[in-house]
Amino acid sequence: MQPIISVQELTKIYDMGEVKVHALRGINLDINPGELTSIMGPSGSGKSTLMNILGCLDLPTHGKYILDGQDVSNFNKDQLALIRNKKIGFVFQTFNLLARTTALENVELPLLYNPTVKSKQRREMAMDALKMVGLEERAGHFPNQLSGGQQQRVAIARSLVNNPVIVLADEPTGNLDTRTSYEVMEIFQELNIKGITIALITHEPEISQFSKRNVIFRDGRISKEVMVSNIRNAAEELAALPLEEDLL
Repeated sequence: MQPIISVQELTKIYDMGEVKVHALRGINLDINPGELTSIMGPSGSGKSTLMNILGCLDLPTHGKYILDGQDVSNFNKDQLALIRNKKIGFVFQTFNLLARTTALENVELPLLYNPTVKSKQRREMAMDALKMVGLEERAGHFPNQLSGGQQQRVAIARSLVNNPVIVLADEPTGNLDTRTSYEVMEIFQELNIKGITIALITHEPEISQFSKRNVIFRDGRISKEVMVSNIRNAAEELAALPLEEDLL
C-alpha cells in the first residue's frame, strides 16, 4: 500500500539572523490511506511546522515530502498552490468562514479556483459535502446564524468539496466545549469509516483517543508513536453525556 503522505529525514530550519531555529530535526513519517492520525506535542515541539509542510504551505529545508506518490519537496509557490487545492482539505481551529457568505457559498469557495467545474456542478458538489456533515438544511444560513459546532461542520464540508486525498485539521476542537468537540469528532470518525484519510493536530489527550494512531512530537522530533488500543467512539460518548437541561 502506497502512503498518502511520506516524509523522509524532513528538516526545517528558520534563520532568525544570528540564531537558527531547528523546528524539525529529521522527521520520518508515513500516513496510509484510511488512517485517522493525531499529531500531538507541547508548544514549540514542531507539530505546527510539520502541518504547514504537509499542507504545502511551506517547504522543508532538507528531506523529502511525497504526497500521493508525488515528490513536492522542491515545488515552487504556484505548483504548491495547485496541488494544495487539488489534494488537500483544511480544517482550522477558528473555522475561517466568510461572515457575509452562506454556508453553501463558503463550501463552494475551493471550487472557484477550479476552472473545470461549472457553476451548477459547483453548487451540487457543495451541497453533497454539506450532506456528508448533516448540514444540508442550513445551506442558506450565514455563519452568525450557526452554532460553533455547526460552523466547524461547514468548515469540514469545505475541506471535503474537492475530494482531497487527505484532510488536515489544526486543533479542530480547540474553541469548542466538550459536547461540540465530541460532535466534531463523530463527524471525523464517520468520514474515516467512509475511507477518508485524516490527520489532526490536537493538544487534548482525550481528543487524541478518538484516533487510531497518535504521533507525539518533542523538540522537533517524533518522540513516540502509539496505536490506540481502545479507540473512543464519539457517537457513544455523545449519547452518554447529560443533556444540558439536566445540568440546570
